Amino acid sequence: MTHPLGNPPSKIIAVHLNYPSRAKERGRIPAQPSYFLKPPSSLAGTKEAIVRPEGCELLGFEGEIALVVGSRAQRVRPEDGWSHVRWVTAANDAGVYDLRYADRGSNLRSKGADGFTPIGPRLLDAHQLDPAALRLRTWVNSELVQDDTTDTLLFPFGQLVADLSRLVTLEPGDVILTGTPAGASVVSPGDTVEVEVTGSGQSTGRLRNPIASGPALETYGAMPRTDAAEREAAHGAAYTREPLLDERIEQGLRSVAVATLSAQLRGHGLPHMSIDGVRPTRPDTKMVGVAHTLRYLPLREDLFKRYGNGMNAQKRAIEQLRPGHVLVMDARRDTSAGTLGDILALRAQQRGAAGVVTDGGLRDSAAVTELGLPVYHGGAHPSVLGRRHVPWDTGVPIACGGALVQPGDLLVGDADGVVVVPPELAEDLIIDCREQEQKERFITEQVRAGHGIDGLYPLGPDWHETYERWRKQRSTQGEHS
Repeated sequence: MTHPLGNPPSKIIAVHLNYPSRAKERGRIPAQPSYFLKPPSSLAGTKEAIVRPEGCELLGFEGEIALVVGSRAQRVRPEDGWSHVRWVTAANDAGVYDLRYADRGSNLRSKGADGFTPIGPRLLDAHQLDPAALRLRTWVNSELVQDDTTDTLLFPFGQLVADLSRLVTLEPGDVILTGTPAGASVVSPGDTVEVEVTGSGQSTGRLRNPIASGPALETYGAMPRTDAAEREAAHGAAYTREPLLDERIEQGLRSVAVATLSAQLRGHGLPHMSIDGVRPTRPDTKMVGVAHTLRYLPLREDLFKRYGNGMNAQKRAIEQLRPGHVLVMDARRDTSAGTLGDILALRAQQRGAAGVVTDGGLRDSAAVTELGLPVYHGGAHPSVLGRRHVPWDTGVPIACGGALVQPGDLLVGDADGVVVVPPELAEDLIIDCREQEQKERFITEQVRAGHGIDGLYPLGPDWHETYERWRKQRSTQGEHS
C-alpha cells in the first residue's frame, strides 16, 4: 500500500502487552514495555486480503491503535512524547502462531509477512485527540470481539515514544502499534476482520480485511507447526483447554487410599514418594490433581527487594493455576513463616485449583480451612512470607517434604497425607491398588470373624483359594445388584 505520508516508514514497532485486559488473559503484568519490529513490507491497506499460507492453522488478528510519528524523536521526555505523534489510525497486527517457534522473540516470520500489518482507512489528527480517551473496537464477521479504551493503559502513548527514543531515533512516518486488548483470537479463510478507532467525535472508519488462503511455503526453511501451548496462546480467551487430567484417571485415584498408593509405589521401586510432615486442613476431603510448582529460597533482604515485591513468583504461580492444578510449594520444610494465606488460597480456589501443598507454614489457617480448598501444610504460623522466604521461581522441579516433585506429576492426598504419582504409572497403580484394597477387605472380614493374622495378613497361600471364592461371590453379587 502507499504509506500515509507518501513514503514507507523506516520501521514499524509493536508493543507486546499494554492493555490490562490482555495482560490478565496472558497471566502476567509487565513492569516495563517490551517491543518487536515488523518490516515495512508488511504494511497493507483496507480491503486488502490477509493471506494465511497453506499448512498454517493459527492466523491471529489483533486490533490495535497505530501511531504515526510526525517529527523526529530522540531522547524525549514522557510528557513530550505525544507531541511527536502526528496521526492516529486503526491497525491489525496479524500473525501466524504456527511460525512463532522459528524466530522466538523476534516474531519476524510469524508477524512480518507481506500484508500482515494493515492500517487505515483514515488518519486522525493526533493534535485534536486526547490520547487517554480513545476507543478501539474489532469485529470478526460483523460480531464485536474487542472493545476497550486507552484510559487504563499500562504504558501511555507518550511513555512509549519516550521509552523508545532513549535508544532508537523515531523518524517521521514511523509506525508504533500500541498493543491489543482482550479478545484477540484466530480467524480462517473466508472470515473478515474490521478494526475502528474513535475519539473526540472522530473515527478512522473501519479497517476491513478479508482472510484468504495462500500457497504453501517452500520447504527450504522452517515449516509451520503447532502444539497445545501455541493453540492456547493464539485462541486466547476463546480457547477451550483440554482437562489437565483424564477423568478416568482422576476418578481411579480418588477411589483408592493414599496409604495403598504409598505401598504400591514402594512395590514399583519408588519408596520416597510421600510428602512428609504435612497435615490437611480438611481431612475429610480427597485431593487429586496435577502439580504446578513454586520454589522459595532462604531470605536475603537485598534480594527480597528485587524478587519478593510486586508480581513475584508466588503471585505468578497463583495466577498461572488452571482447573485441576495442585500448587506445590518448596519451602525447605521451614514452618517459621507463612507461605500461603487466606487471600491467595481464595484466589487459587477461584482459579480452579484442586489443592495446595506446602512444607512451610500456613497463615490464616482457620479462614483457609473455612474455604474448603484442600490445603496440606507443615504447620500454622502467623508470620508473613518475608520473615524467612524469598519467592524465587515457578514451574521447575522442586523438593517438598523430602519428595522430588516435577511439574505435571500427579498429587493425591487424604487424611493420611500426600503422595506423588508419576503420570505414566497411574493406570497400573490404580489396578494394583484396587486389588490390594479388595484383599484387605477380605482380610478385615476374616479378622472380624475371629481368625488370627498369621498367614492371613499379608495374604498367604493357605488363604488364596478361600479369597478367590470370596472375590467371585462378590463379583456375582455386584452383577445382580
